[in-house]
Amino acid sequence: MSLPFWCVFISAVLIFVAKIPVAKAMKEEGVGYDNRHPRSQQARLSGFGARALAAHQNSIEIFPLFAAGVLMAHVTQTQGHLVDLLAVLFVVSRVLYLFLYWNDKHQLRSLVWVVGLVCCLLLMLSPAL
Repeated sequence: MSLPFWCVFISAVLIFVAKIPVAKAMKEEGVGYDNRHPRSQQARLSGFGARALAAHQNSIEIFPLFAAGVLMAHVTQTQGHLVDLLAVLFVVSRVLYLFLYWNDKHQLRSLVWVVGLVCCLLLMLSPAL
């Protein structure tokens, strides 16, 4: 399997890694984890729990764009160091993004988010580069 495909796999796993602190925050809310109505409970989260939920949701939102970029590069047989670098840089940006969101570093988080977005867009454009 190619390095960009491994990065897609890792990015998919990161979606679920990002859910772990959400579940922990829900459990610590006082009533435990409400498996019958988890979205209602998530809507009541504040502070760290709310940031963890937003980071998790953003991980879901950005994943299709990244996967599309990798697939566009793949189906056009665009390979090489640039595609590999963009895929790895995206994964690194997403890991940093999670830590920055969890720790309320909003300005750095936004900058790192832009880096990840640019990686996705450049992956989509890589066949033309």
